[in-house]
Amino acid sequence: MAEGLRERKKRRTRQHIADTAARLFGERGYEQVAVVDVAEAADVSEQTVYNYFPTKQDLVFDLEEDLTQRLTELIRTRQPGVSPAAAIRDAALAFVDGIKAVPDDQARGGLDYLSAISPTVRRLSLELTDRLADAIAAAITETTEGVDPEVGKVQGIALAWVIQTITDESGRRRVAGRRSIRIARELRPVIERIIDSLDEWLSSNTRSAQPHRRVTG
Repeated sequence: MAEGLRERKKRRTRQHIADTAARLFGERGYEQVAVVDVAEAADVSEQTVYNYFPTKQDLVFDLEEDLTQRLTELIRTRQPGVSPAAAIRDAALAFVDGIKAVPDDQARGGLDYLSAISPTVRRLSLELTDRLADAIAAAITETTEGVDPEVGKVQGIALAWVIQTITDESGRRRVAGRRSIRIARELRPVIERIIDSLDEWLSSNTRSAQPHRRVTG
């Protein structure tokens, strides 16, 4: 179904607010920007900002839900013999490749840069990774026979830290002044090696604990 005029307007407004917040965070620092500052700069009411972003941190972490849903769905729908690491490989590498699309003049408003320079954003980023680890662990234990919750949690932490590593390493390189294209080029082989290593480890579990689909009802 084609996107209607109302939906397009809402999407544009949301993006405008997010872009404005990113610019302000990059210019002043996360801690020095209030929601009312974002509203004024975006020429919308403060309530409008809250309608799209219920908390200030949502202005930085607005893609958390989409990321979590995508990775857990890939794990839940993987084919027999495919490890959870292999299941998210393409998505993780696409996340790295997406760095290329970030304009260098806007990079300081991104999660990676802010996490590297702001203790508050760093803490929030780690909290996000912990939630992602829990979600991935649940997907693994729910779909893999023979993997108990404790083992699934360790595996979930390892896979979630693939994403955290991308954020950390991208941020470190941005602080050093590197451009988006170079960052993506440098990070891709690093993430490939990490995923290959995790795939080798998790494949030993996959051979003895095949994915299964729970029947409910």
